[in-house]
Amino acid sequence: MSDLRTIEDGHLELVAEGLGFPEGPVAMNDGSVLFVDIKDQLLRRLTPKNKIVNVAELPGGPNGLAIGPDGAAYVCNNGGVYTFVKIDPLAPPGSGKTPNPEREITVPWPERPNYEGGSIQRVDLDTGEVKTLYCKYKGKCLIAPDDIVFDRDGGFWFTDTGMQEGTTTESGAVYYAKTDGTMLNQVALVPTANGIGISPEGDKLYVSDTVFGRLWSMEIVGSGELKKPDPVPPMPGKVVQTLPGYQWLDSLKVEADGRVCVGTIFNGGITIFSLDGTTQHLPVDDIFTTNLCFGGEDMCDVWITASSTGKIYKTRWPRPGLKLAFTA
Repeated sequence: MSDLRTIEDGHLELVAEGLGFPEGPVAMNDGSVLFVDIKDQLLRRLTPKNKIVNVAELPGGPNGLAIGPDGAAYVCNNGGVYTFVKIDPLAPPGSGKTPNPEREITVPWPERPNYEGGSIQRVDLDTGEVKTLYCKYKGKCLIAPDDIVFDRDGGFWFTDTGMQEGTTTESGAVYYAKTDGTMLNQVALVPTANGIGISPEGDKLYVSDTVFGRLWSMEIVGSGELKKPDPVPPMPGKVVQTLPGYQWLDSLKVEADGRVCVGTIFNGGITIFSLDGTTQHLPVDDIFTTNLCFGGEDMCDVWITASSTGKIYKTRWPRPGLKLAFTA
């Protein structure tokens, strides 16, 4: 994918810094970018003049964001499943090395003294009013809702990453829900489900599996329905590709031609998956490069959340991104 060299050899424009742990960017019709700040527990807006405006307080851990058919923001809140600590990557805790404050970054930590379970929330962008739509499935609390995407029918798919607690793991899952709070269905089990997106034709659902570095493709067979997986082996769909080495996958967006762009952790950057399984990587100077969004008149403007350094970058992409089902 040689056309990525225009970004690699150029300059990612820094458009915001000093943030807590930004995620979930969504390009808005007025040229601003809506995003969540997990650490600071806020829904925020980056204006076209690169100013930060707070939209709503979201206690817990606002993690993912999408615009619904009513123009409201729908938020995956992980419920405070992480705390955040500053570390020096070259002198991590327990290494015995002296940290250098100039190298410190902010990272999620698996301690959760204030964790109360996850939820799906609706935020009125005009008033800032927050309403909880879902917090339980069949009487059990959602664990850590992470990322969300709307389909053309006005319903939404979202991921729940699950939780690791010592030697015990609660598996993640994929859900489908309606905006009026009346329907929530678990449709697939994915160990560490994170990013989620829909193919241009609307017939495939893509889900990144964080700690396995794997991108899944699932067949959509109806409104909120996925093709049932084969029982042997028990797979939620087809594997697009599994990254080599130790790379984690975070949230994702889809290009207009069907390629899938996924925020990549540890090997910081954006990994672009072609559906034949080949990949390319755009490096970003942040080991927790978590997400991106497409916008602008030609859908080639891209904003990237560099979360552990509290920054957002902007660049021009060589191809247009897929327009989302709803904007505001």
